Amino acid sequence: MLYPLTFHPILKERVWGGRKLEALYHKALPPETPIGESWEVSDRPEGVSVIANGPLAGQSLRWLMENHRAALLGANAPEGPFPLLIKILDAKETLSVQVHPPAASATALGGEPKTEMWYIAQAEPNAALYVGLKRGVTRAEFERRIVEGSVAEALHQVPVRDGDVMFLPSGRLHAIGGGNVIFEIQQNSDTTYRVFDWNRLGTDGQPRQLHVKQSLQSIDFQDFEPRLVGSKYSKNATFKVRFLVNNPLFRVDLCQVKRGLRFHLRSASVQVLGLVRGRLRVSHTNGDLTVNDGQFVLLPACLERVGITAERQSEFLHVQPG
Repeated sequence: MLYPLTFHPILKERVWGGRKLEALYHKALPPETPIGESWEVSDRPEGVSVIANGPLAGQSLRWLMENHRAALLGANAPEGPFPLLIKILDAKETLSVQVHPPAASATALGGEPKTEMWYIAQAEPNAALYVGLKRGVTRAEFERRIVEGSVAEALHQVPVRDGDVMFLPSGRLHAIGGGNVIFEIQQNSDTTYRVFDWNRLGTDGQPRQLHVKQSLQSIDFQDFEPRLVGSKYSKNATFKVRFLVNNPLFRVDLCQVKRGLRFHLRSASVQVLGLVRGRLRVSHTNGDLTVNDGQFVLLPACLERVGITAERQSEFLHVQPG
């Protein structure tokens, strides 16, 4: 019954957002609205993905989880919602400095832990990420800087360019700098504690709400100057693989395939492909499906083996839950 699935993007207005999701990926954005996030695969109360293709079009990912869990995820899938939340972010402006609670403290704080990964799809000149603390910054100094409004001076800044990758475990202080378009793969959670907002005002002319108490209980104060993921592509001439993240929550690889190559993906668990650039044709008994830049396709576990053809030289993220 199941087949390769695509979903309608769920667009989220954000004060820091822009219009690049329309320019780069042809997302149909509402006019004159800053769109910061496109939720591509989501099983969240704040936004549930709806199937866009085939006989099940109009049904939701939540419906799939309730009625076809084993076929979708695989026989050994744990209970709970779909395990991943996948987004594309357009940070026209710099985001607030924030943290997601680690598992050890999330429940006590009334939130959910969230580990995530960022793939930099496009970075403007001088774009950067803010991740972790400068070496030697103590909790006492950080608390003092919150009061003074000088938190920026404690943050570790990392210049980035297209293709860079950063892994962010729960507890890692972070902010996305302006001028970045990012593919974000994360644990299914949307708990964020904002600790600093660059001393700016919101659209209503007032400072945006901060969560200083919760943030201080969540930040890893031994997390100094983390680095970008340093892996490189394999040397295969037609199908290259770059290993990005492999942890208990999710595995993400970056794959580059030569134009005209036909290949197969086989897995006993669910797979998600996110096309960074190029065009792929996904073949199935239900019919062929074309995947273009900025689109995601979910391959249910029950399919076992799926044929794919690169209609142009293509680069895609291959994602599986842990």
